[in-house]
This record gives sequence, structure tokens and C-alpha cells, in this order.
Amino acid sequence: MQIESENSEGNIEYKLKLIVDDEERLNELATQLNYRLNEGGGEAFYEVGVSDEGELLGLTPQEAEITFKNFDKVCKKINASYKLVRKVQGKRGLVYELLVRRIAETLPLNLSIVLLGNVDAGKSTLKSTLVHNILDDGNGLAMSKVVRYIHEIKMRRTSAVNTHILGFNENGEDVNSKLLNYSESEIYLKSSKIINLIDLAGHERYIRTTLKGIMGNLPDYAILVVAANAGTVGTFKEHLGISLALKIPVIVCVTKIDIAPEPKLKETLNDITRILKLPGINQIPMIVKGEDDIVVAARHIRSGRIVPIFLVSNTRGDGLRELKTFLNIIPPRISWKDYSEKPLKFYVDEIFNVTGVGTVVSGLIEEGTASVEDEVFIGPFEDRVPFKKVKIKGIQINRVFVNRAFAGQSVTFAIPEIDFENVRRGLVILDKKSSPKPIKSFKAIIKILHHPTTIRVGYSPVIHAHTIRQTAKIIQMGKELLRTGDVAEATFEFQIRPEYLEENEIFMFREGRTRGIGKIIETYSL
Repeated sequence: MQIESENSEGNIEYKLKLIVDDEERLNELATQLNYRLNEGGGEAFYEVGVSDEGELLGLTPQEAEITFKNFDKVCKKINASYKLVRKVQGKRGLVYELLVRRIAETLPLNLSIVLLGNVDAGKSTLKSTLVHNILDDGNGLAMSKVVRYIHEIKMRRTSAVNTHILGFNENGEDVNSKLLNYSESEIYLKSSKIINLIDLAGHERYIRTTLKGIMGNLPDYAILVVAANAGTVGTFKEHLGISLALKIPVIVCVTKIDIAPEPKLKETLNDITRILKLPGINQIPMIVKGEDDIVVAARHIRSGRIVPIFLVSNTRGDGLRELKTFLNIIPPRISWKDYSEKPLKFYVDEIFNVTGVGTVVSGLIEEGTASVEDEVFIGPFEDRVPFKKVKIKGIQINRVFVNRAFAGQSVTFAIPEIDFENVRRGLVILDKKSSPKPIKSFKAIIKILHHPTTIRVGYSPVIHAHTIRQTAKIIQMGKELLRTGDVAEATFEFQIRPEYLEENEIFMFREGRTRGIGKIIETYSL
């Protein structure tokens, strides 16, 4: 019996047997297995009893016992676990096929930060210099390492939500800089604190993408990036207003200080300070100049009043060390431990059709916990059974397989019982003990942040809540007309399909230049 010869690349390893008592050889085997796991994104197949040429020889019972004892030691060295998938008869014994997965023994502290700011401010470049530990060449080198689409490199503009992680170990050292290549799974496993840096679109026409990134990720903080040579132009004020309306503390990063003349840099800083001190904004700007400032800013950032300002050059490296130090010591704003005690709530953000697995969805666990083999509800669907019961067959966090995930973690769930074509962004996954109902309309208290004229019944903005994005018509209002700054009750009705929302949730709405925020006070099911 013969299969194809072993390939030096990929996530499949052949081993005839593991009859070793040498620690050095065990370390070599651990290194080999770690390579295969990296090739498979945290998962690999180990074919035991197979020669390098692919001949199925098999093991005797005695050889199998020693082999599995040694393989336990190998897996322990790299935080991996394995499961016997199948065994077949070889020429002189049994051949074992093992599925090996990288696991996380302790969960690192998680913290999410969105990067906001006008187009060309340098958001993607800043993120790349932080996570890849490189300097930009002034011609798009750093940005090219973090974008998702080729047109983003050509246009030098981010058009999609894009997340990378920055890890710190228990000693506060930057884990990313110690790796040969950026690997989410390795960073996750070697870190005691993870910063999720979520890059959002800066151009005004991508405001829907920006709002989706904010509402779907529930960030702890926002980094508002300003180009020193351009100043507070474009979407700076709008992004600042959105952050403050949602009560997200803001950090300002002034980039491109290496190409901004001194008078222009001073003008930019003065404009930022002036805007932050305006009535209605009422923030306390603080230009970070040294370690004392970093510590003071980190201790008080959660108050939502202090706005630390970092001066950064992505080409020379100015300010990057100080920014990393700050990111290492800032505390999480949201107490996810309290949310973990509630029933599961998870909104679908992205959908994948993975060969051999089936439907996989990603998003943030907003409440509760989820374990492999848990039964959950997913919906609402537009049919007789709006919420369907499915099993979670696998969970990954930063490409690492885990058995359980908690509120505040961005995860992927494998749910093969649902067809890929039937899943969409905005669906919710809920605890099996819940009794969810599809929501067609809801009443809310809304505030108009900006509108050029007046709003009346019949007005149909786009609602942004969690990962939901859908047009809803105002069918009733507490006032006849609403203008910028007005607060009133309003009832909205979804125009396309029902969604799942709960009372006391915050949402935003937009249409053209109009921006508004609301809090749901009542929901109405079909």
C-alpha cells in the first residue's frame, strides 16, 4: 500500500515511528511539528507508521505505545493537542492518522483599538510599523504589508475593515518584533496582552465601512490619526464626533512630522488643541513628551477626558517606542468579565466557505461564552423558522484552535450545519436557552448630530447596530420636525428584512451628510 511521497511544504508530516529517548531529538520533532502547524494555520495532520516515500508500513502495539508517549511530549513542548482521526492496516501493523491543533493554555488580555482619521493621514502605515516592526520607505512599503486588496495599494487608500494584532509578553516586551515573520497564532500564544488594531477607511465615501468597523467591534479606544503636513482636514472632526458620541476615549497620533515644516506642525497641534477644547467636546489635550506623560495618560485615559497626543514619524521612527510603551500599559476600558456571565450573543461580521469544514463565521463575542459542541440559535432568517439551532463544531482565536471563547474575544465559529449561501452579515448567534424573536421595528430616543435641513416622518436613513446595516424608515416621531442637535423619540421600521436587536442598545444612523445616534427603548417583533 502506497500514498504520495511526503511534501516538504504543507501541513502533513509522515513519521514511521517515534522511538526516541533523546531530548534533543524531541526538540527537533517539536520544531518540525511547529512548522507544519504554521503551514496549516494552527492545524496539521501527522501520519504515523508511514515512510517518507508514502509506504504504509504500520506499527506494532509496543511501537505504538512508545510512539504515542513520545508524541505527547512533543505536543506539550509547543502547546498542541491531537486527536486520532482514523487507523488503517499497514504491511506490518496499524497506521495512525492524527489531527494536531495548536491550543492556548492561558488566555491573553484582549484590548481593541480602532484607527480613525482622514484619508492619507497614515493610519495603515502606522499600524504596519507597529505590528511588523519596520519603518516605512516613504513610498508605501509599510502599508503594502497590511492591506487586503490590490486596489488599496494602487490607490493608497483603505476601503475595508482590516485587523492586525500587536502582542506584549509578561515582561512588557513587544512579541511581534521577536518573530521572523508576522504570525497571528504565534503572537497570540506568546503574549499575555493582545492589542487588536482595527484599521478603518478614512475617505468620506467609505463612512458606512467606518461605522461598521466601530459598531461591530466595540473598541476600547480610538486612535485618531492626523497628518502633520495636512492638519485637521477632511473627516477629522466627524470621526472625533462619532468617537465622543459613542463614549470611546480618543488618542491622537500626529504622523509625518518628518516632512512637515515647523510652522505647519505647530499650526496642526494648535488646531487639534483648539478643537478638543471646544464647548460640547470639552477634552483635555496632553502632548506626550516623555515616560512620565505616558504613565499619566495611561492611568487617566479611561476617564474619557484626557486626550494624549503622540508625535510620530513612520519613516524615521520618532515616537513609535513611546506609542508602544503606552499601548502596553493602557488598561482595557470594558469589563468583559461581567459580560461573560451573560448568555451568549455574537453578531456575524464575515462569512467564509472553508473546504473540508463548511460555513465559518467571524465576529466579536459581545456577551457570554461559547464552547466547541455547544448548541446555539442563529438567525433571523426569512422563512417559517427564523432562528435555527446549530452546533459550533470548532472555534479559533487569531488562528489558534481553542475549546472555549469568552466575551470580548474576536473569534471564528465553524457551523457546517448551515449552508454558506444562507448566512449573511448581521445575523446573530444566541444561547440555546434564549427565546429570540425577529425585530421588524423599534422605538428609540435619537439625537441628530448633523443634518443640513429638517427630518420628518418618512425619512429613511441607514441603521448601523452591531454588524447590522440596513435602511429603516421613521414611521412616527415625538416632534413634527427635527434639526441638528434635537433630541426626540422616533419609531423606525426596517425596509428589507427583520433583524435582532434588544432594548437599551446604542445605534447610529446616516444618510448623505446626515449623522445621528440613538438608544433603543422598545422593540416590536413580527
